[in-house]
Amino acid sequence: MVIFVKNITMLQLNVKDETATLKAVVLGTAASCGPVPKVTDAYDPKSVEHILAGTYPTETDMTKEMEAFATVLEKYNVQVFRPEILEDCNQIFSRDIAFVIEDKLFHANILPDREREFEAIVHVLDRIAPEKFMRPPEEVHIEGGDVMPWNDYIFIGTYTGEDYPNIITARTNKEAVTYITEQFPDKKVKSFELRKSNTNAKENALHLDCCFQPIGKDKAILHKNGFLIEEEYNWLVNYFGVENIFEITKEEMYNMYSNVFSISPKVVVSECSFTRLNTWLRKQGFVVEEVPYAEIAKQEGLLRCSTLPLIRE
Repeated sequence: MVIFVKNITMLQLNVKDETATLKAVVLGTAASCGPVPKVTDAYDPKSVEHILAGTYPTETDMTKEMEAFATVLEKYNVQVFRPEILEDCNQIFSRDIAFVIEDKLFHANILPDREREFEAIVHVLDRIAPEKFMRPPEEVHIEGGDVMPWNDYIFIGTYTGEDYPNIITARTNKEAVTYITEQFPDKKVKSFELRKSNTNAKENALHLDCCFQPIGKDKAILHKNGFLIEEEYNWLVNYFGVENIFEITKEEMYNMYSNVFSISPKVVVSECSFTRLNTWLRKQGFVVEEVPYAEIAKQEGLLRCSTLPLIRE
């Protein structure tokens, strides 16, 4: 799993799907996440809602939630890396800044003022062989929440409307789909047009993992309205099979039901208030590790968004 070079334990990256047994991960941090942002500085409509309502989450509450998640990961002997803490910087969503496919780590082209979040994981990057580090060209916009390796496939959420430059919630463009296809010629790259809104969180799939996620070996969580093209939604239904899909409501998507996180094909970390989902998961034979994450969810991200998996067995 690892080799030793110059007294540094080098990481042998390996992520081929969303659910294989997790061995190493970067988990974000809520420490020193800064004051409540101005509405004009928010990246998504759900954060705006809570800023205006005076219910934006506190650093104390979010830190407690993230530490509860870290405790579960450590329970399963996962090597957990954390970012260096940057003063007054929101570093919760490590999935945004990078992602791993097979043995390569891709530096996501993220919103420019979030670039220093990537610099805060340099101590992890130092453990990765330079030839395994990929930086897409500038015209490729891509974030990890839109990228899902799944066996022979790589699923990618995208938005290709002409108004793309004006949609702050559109994070992955058509150039990204082309780029990933070129990097993995032996994979089937399947893209999905996502519903976007700068102003209505219930009509906005910020990333693919906000309306869809594979779990176990052959199951998935899915929300139809997150997809702009019904045929693409139907493709997923046919691929996984109706009997293997947990279809979530618009309200459940808003609460981030699809953004759970798999530690293994049998173990899923979920928010403790997701009663309907957690009951279904247990009936399907999953071990469900429940953690409180409702405050972090106010920023339109949850458990998967908080993680950057490096090694899955």
